[in-house]
Amino acid sequence: MTTTITRGRASTRTLLTAAAAAMPVWTVIALTQAFTREGFDLVRHPLSQLATGSLGWIQISNFLIVGSLLIAGSFGFGKALYGKPGGTWVPRLTRVAGIGMIGAGVFVMDPADGFPVGTPAGPPAAMSWHSIMHMVAGSVTFIAFAAACFVLGRHFTRTGARGMAVGSHLAGVALIVGDGWAITGGQAGSVTLATGVMIAMGWVSLVAARFRTSV
Repeated sequence: MTTTITRGRASTRTLLTAAAAAMPVWTVIALTQAFTREGFDLVRHPLSQLATGSLGWIQISNFLIVGSLLIAGSFGFGKALYGKPGGTWVPRLTRVAGIGMIGAGVFVMDPADGFPVGTPAGPPAAMSWHSIMHMVAGSVTFIAFAAACFVLGRHFTRTGARGMAVGSHLAGVALIVGDGWAITGGQAGSVTLATGVMIAMGWVSLVAARFRTSV
Protein backbone atom coordinates (compact mmCIF):
# COMPACT_ATOMS: atom_id res chain seq x y z
CA MET A 1 0.00 0.00 0.00
CA THR A 2 2.77 2.39 0.96
CA THR A 3 4.65 1.56 -2.23
CA THR A 4 1.55 2.28 -4.32
CA ILE A 5 1.05 5.67 -2.65
CA THR A 6 4.71 6.54 -3.15
CA ARG A 7 4.55 5.65 -6.82
CA GLY A 8 1.39 7.68 -7.22
CA ARG A 9 3.02 10.74 -5.69
CA ALA A 10 6.09 10.31 -7.88
CA SER A 11 3.88 10.11 -10.97
CA THR A 12 2.01 13.26 -9.94
CA ARG A 13 5.26 15.13 -9.32
CA THR A 14 6.58 14.08 -12.75
CA LEU A 15 3.43 15.31 -14.48
CA LEU A 16 3.50 18.60 -12.57
CA THR A 17 7.16 19.02 -13.52
CA ALA A 18 6.05 18.95 -17.16
CA ALA A 19 3.64 21.83 -16.54
CA ALA A 20 6.25 23.71 -14.53
CA ALA A 21 8.71 23.42 -17.42
CA ALA A 22 6.28 24.71 -20.07
CA MET A 23 6.84 28.44 -19.64
CA PRO A 24 10.66 28.32 -19.26
CA VAL A 25 10.99 26.11 -22.35
CA TRP A 26 8.68 28.33 -24.40
CA THR A 27 10.37 31.54 -23.33
CA VAL A 28 13.96 30.44 -23.86
CA ILE A 29 13.34 28.98 -27.32
CA ALA A 30 11.10 31.82 -28.53
CA LEU A 31 13.14 34.76 -27.24
CA THR A 32 16.46 33.26 -28.33
CA GLN A 33 15.10 33.20 -31.87
CA ALA A 34 13.49 36.63 -31.54
CA PHE A 35 16.86 38.21 -30.79
CA THR A 36 18.96 36.20 -33.23
CA ARG A 37 16.95 35.56 -36.40
CA GLU A 38 17.68 38.01 -39.17
CA GLY A 39 14.87 40.40 -39.96
CA PHE A 40 12.73 39.58 -36.94
CA ASP A 41 11.50 42.55 -34.90
CA LEU A 42 9.52 41.73 -31.78
CA VAL A 43 7.91 45.16 -31.88
CA ARG A 44 6.34 44.38 -35.27
CA HIS A 45 6.28 40.60 -35.54
CA PRO A 46 4.39 38.17 -33.27
CA LEU A 47 6.42 35.27 -31.91
CA SER A 48 4.25 32.90 -33.95
CA GLN A 49 5.83 34.29 -37.10
CA LEU A 50 9.09 32.62 -36.09
CA ALA A 51 7.46 29.42 -37.42
CA THR A 52 7.94 30.71 -40.98
CA GLY A 53 11.07 30.53 -43.12
CA SER A 54 13.85 27.94 -43.32
CA LEU A 55 14.30 27.89 -39.54
CA GLY A 56 10.60 27.83 -38.84
CA TRP A 57 10.82 24.22 -37.68
CA ILE A 58 12.40 25.46 -34.42
CA GLN A 59 9.33 27.45 -33.39
CA ILE A 60 7.00 24.76 -34.70
CA SER A 61 8.82 22.29 -32.44
CA ASN A 62 8.51 24.79 -29.60
CA PHE A 63 4.72 24.83 -30.01
CA LEU A 64 4.52 21.04 -30.16
CA ILE A 65 6.84 20.41 -27.21
CA VAL A 66 5.25 22.98 -24.92
CA GLY A 67 1.75 21.85 -25.89
CA SER A 68 2.70 18.28 -24.98
CA LEU A 69 4.15 19.44 -21.64
CA LEU A 70 0.91 21.25 -20.82
CA ILE A 71 -1.22 18.24 -21.71
CA ALA A 72 0.93 16.01 -19.50
CA GLY A 73 0.86 18.62 -16.76
CA SER A 74 -2.93 18.81 -16.88
CA PHE A 75 -3.10 15.26 -15.53
CA GLY A 76 -0.76 16.28 -12.73
CA PHE A 77 -3.12 19.14 -11.86
CA GLY A 78 -5.99 16.66 -11.89
CA LYS A 79 -4.26 14.47 -9.32
CA ALA A 80 -2.99 17.33 -7.16
CA LEU A 81 -6.38 19.08 -7.07
CA TYR A 82 -8.59 16.01 -6.85
CA GLY A 83 -11.56 16.80 -4.63
CA LYS A 84 -10.43 20.41 -4.15
CA PRO A 85 -11.76 23.74 -5.54
CA GLY A 86 -10.80 24.00 -9.22
CA GLY A 87 -10.00 20.30 -9.36
CA THR A 88 -12.16 19.82 -12.45
CA TRP A 89 -11.55 22.94 -14.50
CA VAL A 90 -7.87 23.68 -13.95
CA PRO A 91 -6.85 20.33 -15.52
CA ARG A 92 -9.34 20.74 -18.37
CA LEU A 93 -8.31 24.29 -19.19
CA THR A 94 -4.60 23.44 -19.03
CA ARG A 95 -5.25 20.54 -21.40
CA VAL A 96 -7.16 22.77 -23.80
CA ALA A 97 -4.28 25.29 -23.73
CA GLY A 98 -1.88 22.47 -24.59
CA ILE A 99 -4.04 21.28 -27.47
CA GLY A 100 -4.26 24.87 -28.71
CA MET A 101 -0.47 25.20 -28.62
CA ILE A 102 -0.09 22.04 -30.70
CA GLY A 103 -2.69 23.35 -33.15
CA ALA A 104 -0.79 26.63 -33.44
CA GLY A 105 2.32 24.64 -34.32
CA VAL A 106 0.59 22.46 -36.90
CA PHE A 107 -1.08 25.42 -38.62
CA VAL A 108 1.57 28.03 -39.43
CA MET A 109 0.76 31.69 -39.95
CA ASP A 110 1.69 33.49 -43.19
CA PRO A 111 4.99 35.33 -43.74
CA ALA A 112 4.33 39.06 -43.40
CA ASP A 113 5.78 42.52 -42.92
CA GLY A 114 9.30 41.74 -44.08
CA PHE A 115 9.74 38.43 -42.23
CA PRO A 116 11.24 36.08 -43.21
CA VAL A 117 13.76 38.25 -45.05
CA GLY A 118 12.53 38.91 -48.59
CA THR A 119 8.85 39.02 -47.63
CA PRO A 120 7.13 42.24 -48.81
CA ALA A 121 6.36 44.87 -46.19
CA GLY A 122 2.87 44.94 -44.71
CA PRO A 123 0.30 42.18 -44.22
CA PRO A 124 -0.29 39.51 -46.89
CA ALA A 125 -2.85 40.33 -49.57
CA ALA A 126 -5.03 37.44 -48.38
CA MET A 127 -4.80 35.25 -45.29
CA SER A 128 -4.30 31.54 -46.01
CA TRP A 129 -6.52 28.88 -44.44
CA HIS A 130 -3.69 27.61 -42.27
CA SER A 131 -3.01 31.11 -40.99
CA ILE A 132 -6.69 31.44 -40.06
CA MET A 133 -6.50 28.10 -38.24
CA HIS A 134 -3.40 29.33 -36.44
CA MET A 135 -5.33 32.37 -35.20
CA VAL A 136 -8.17 30.13 -34.03
CA ALA A 137 -5.78 27.80 -32.19
CA GLY A 138 -4.01 30.76 -30.63
CA SER A 139 -7.29 32.29 -29.46
CA VAL A 140 -8.32 28.98 -27.87
CA THR A 141 -4.97 28.86 -26.06
CA PHE A 142 -5.23 32.44 -24.77
CA ILE A 143 -8.79 31.97 -23.51
CA ALA A 144 -7.88 28.69 -21.80
CA PHE A 145 -4.83 30.21 -20.07
CA ALA A 146 -6.76 33.25 -18.86
CA ALA A 147 -9.63 31.09 -17.62
CA ALA A 148 -7.21 28.72 -15.87
CA CYS A 149 -5.68 31.68 -14.03
CA PHE A 150 -9.09 32.87 -12.84
CA VAL A 151 -10.09 29.37 -11.72
CA LEU A 152 -6.81 29.10 -9.83
CA GLY A 153 -7.68 32.43 -8.25
CA ARG A 154 -10.94 30.94 -7.01
CA HIS A 155 -9.08 27.87 -5.72
CA PHE A 156 -6.62 29.94 -3.73
CA THR A 157 -9.36 32.23 -2.43
CA ARG A 158 -11.30 29.26 -1.08
CA THR A 159 -8.19 27.71 0.44
CA GLY A 160 -7.15 30.93 2.14
CA ALA A 161 -4.03 31.69 0.07
CA ARG A 162 -4.88 35.31 -0.56
CA GLY A 163 -1.56 36.31 -2.17
CA MET A 164 -1.71 33.44 -4.64
CA ALA A 165 -5.34 34.30 -5.41
CA VAL A 166 -4.41 37.89 -6.24
CA GLY A 167 -1.48 36.72 -8.38
CA SER A 168 -3.73 34.33 -10.28
CA HIS A 169 -6.26 37.02 -11.11
CA LEU A 170 -3.57 39.51 -12.13
CA ALA A 171 -2.02 36.92 -14.47
CA GLY A 172 -5.37 36.36 -16.17
CA VAL A 173 -5.95 40.10 -16.52
CA ALA A 174 -2.43 40.59 -17.95
CA LEU A 175 -3.19 38.14 -20.77
CA ILE A 176 -6.57 39.70 -21.54
CA VAL A 177 -5.11 43.21 -21.62
CA GLY A 178 -2.07 42.19 -23.69
CA ASP A 179 -4.18 40.30 -26.20
CA GLY A 180 -6.82 43.03 -26.33
CA TRP A 181 -4.22 45.70 -26.99
CA ALA A 182 -2.76 43.64 -29.83
CA ILE A 183 -6.18 42.95 -31.37
CA THR A 184 -7.09 46.65 -31.40
CA GLY A 185 -3.86 47.46 -33.23
CA GLY A 186 -2.17 49.16 -30.29
CA GLN A 187 1.46 50.21 -30.65
CA ALA A 188 3.90 47.32 -30.04
CA GLY A 189 0.93 44.95 -29.80
CA SER A 190 3.14 41.94 -30.46
CA VAL A 191 5.16 42.84 -27.35
CA THR A 192 2.09 43.23 -25.12
CA LEU A 193 0.65 39.97 -26.44
CA ALA A 194 3.89 38.07 -25.83
CA THR A 195 4.18 39.58 -22.36
CA GLY A 196 0.60 38.70 -21.42
CA VAL A 197 0.95 35.13 -22.66
CA MET A 198 4.23 34.62 -20.82
CA ILE A 199 2.79 36.01 -17.58
CA ALA A 200 -0.27 33.74 -17.70
CA MET A 201 1.69 30.69 -18.82
CA GLY A 202 4.38 31.49 -16.28
CA TRP A 203 1.79 31.66 -13.51
CA VAL A 204 0.38 28.25 -14.44
CA SER A 205 3.93 26.87 -14.43
CA LEU A 206 4.65 28.51 -11.08
CA VAL A 207 1.53 27.02 -9.53
CA ALA A 208 2.45 23.58 -10.92
CA ALA A 209 5.87 23.89 -9.29
CA ARG A 210 4.21 24.93 -6.01
CA PHE A 211 1.84 21.97 -6.08
CA ARG A 212 4.73 19.66 -6.92
CA THR A 213 6.46 20.45 -3.64
CA SER A 214 3.34 19.71 -1.62
CA VAL A 215 2.36 16.38 -3.20
